[in-house]
Amino acid sequence: MNRLYKTIAPSVIDDEMLEEAVKKQGPSGRAGQIAQLEGIDFKDVHNLQLDYRNILKIDNLWRFKSLTKLQLDNNVIEKIEGLKTLTNLVWLDLSFNNIEMIEGVDELVKLEDLSLYSNRITNLENMNSLVNLQIFSIGKNHISKLETIIYLRRFKRLRTVNLAGNPICENERYSMYIPAYLPNLMYLDFRLIDKTTKEMALEMHRSAVANLVYQEDVTFKKHERIRLQEEELALHKAAYVEYLNGPGLFNTMISEDPEAPKLLMLPGVPEFVEIYKSEFTNICQKLFDYGLKGFNMRETELEHFLECLGEAIEDNQQKGVKAIKEFEEKNKELFGELQHITDADNLETMIKNFREEIDQLWSKLMNLEMQLVDQLEETMRDFERNISEIVSTYVENVQALIAQCRDLENHHNENMLEIAMSSYDKMGKNEGDEEMPEELRALFIDKDTVINTVNASHDLHLLKIDNQEDKMVTRANGWAADMIDKLHTDEINRNRKRVLEINIYLSHWKDELDFLELQETT
Repeated sequence: MNRLYKTIAPSVIDDEMLEEAVKKQGPSGRAGQIAQLEGIDFKDVHNLQLDYRNILKIDNLWRFKSLTKLQLDNNVIEKIEGLKTLTNLVWLDLSFNNIEMIEGVDELVKLEDLSLYSNRITNLENMNSLVNLQIFSIGKNHISKLETIIYLRRFKRLRTVNLAGNPICENERYSMYIPAYLPNLMYLDFRLIDKTTKEMALEMHRSAVANLVYQEDVTFKKHERIRLQEEELALHKAAYVEYLNGPGLFNTMISEDPEAPKLLMLPGVPEFVEIYKSEFTNICQKLFDYGLKGFNMRETELEHFLECLGEAIEDNQQKGVKAIKEFEEKNKELFGELQHITDADNLETMIKNFREEIDQLWSKLMNLEMQLVDQLEETMRDFERNISEIVSTYVENVQALIAQCRDLENHHNENMLEIAMSSYDKMGKNEGDEEMPEELRALFIDKDTVINTVNASHDLHLLKIDNQEDKMVTRANGWAADMIDKLHTDEINRNRKRVLEINIYLSHWKDELDFLELQETT
């Protein structure tokens, strides 16, 4: 079908095309008339039909945040793109286009039905994130290798596949290969796969499928291990304790110390360093455990606060809903009567009373909001006080444990300097000269060189320890400050939004009364 567009200039998806499509597919009757007057916000559109428009490039759809169904068939599209913001898409039709490669669908995790029928696709790829895919039409493309179909095994919910019109359909193994390798499939090329066919297909390919299942299981376990490791590391980073549950910090100190290789050649140093490593690692483990504990305490306090916040807002909203419901039940019928009153004085009096009712409702809703603001401010003060105390205690304990690391490093430095100077003295007396590696001879040029080398190593170790302390303390303090700022900002925005909602709602009633008064005067 897309061959019809060859002599026509390609179209672009511009605002004019989108507005025309939205209006055409919008509501009909009275609702349609209102929509025409007031306009339809693109973010509220759920279905969009853009077929037979000679579109070359998918673009300008980012405003359709709520879109669940998108029809782009029978165009001249060459590349799948411009869809990453359409995260609510469930149904996507790109059939009868000029697409050569599956791509650009990574964000469409809710997609259930995808049609790429009649394109130029040669391979099945780049669809890993489509975990909810149930119906997949890829017929009349250029898929030629049966093994390509194995890619579809990852889609556990896939029940319907159309491959008709591809070169692979001409393979004599096709009819048994697909049911064997996609055993959960119910429909293939618009036909039900019966039980007998499935059993025959599985029996025919039993050995190969069993081997594939084994390989998939090995791969899955490998990926699962990696996933769990990444999740664990993410938790450790959130708690500022990554690589502290072992000799990570110590190893970094040594590996990034340019003097360490020389000093480790000194007699007795390797054994002494092993003892130091063990003691240092034990303290790091305590830091790690306490860091996780501090993280859990902060998260628990935040969770409790947000729960209290949500309950307070919900309770207040229910009171507001109740007040509005009572107002509407009392006055909707009265408003209907107002439209039929012919006596001007009586109408004026009733409108005046109605306005007083509106003002009373406004006062009631605003009072509720002010009460909520006061309640939330008090709750936030309690949270700030609690979280500040938690963070302060955390910082004190972290600094105490870091101080132990420094004490160990200082002790280590004293011993290292003593060993180095002892070796220097032996060099001066020509004792043990034959045992001294050549790399160390340059170290013992003079006494100052020995001292400077040991101190340089010591300074680097202390810097690494200081950086660890800074990371844990600064991040914890920063987290508390940022969280408190965000909560205050969110509350200001919530309050403004609520006040605006109240005023918009009551302005509607006032506008209705103004309209009645205007009719009366005319």
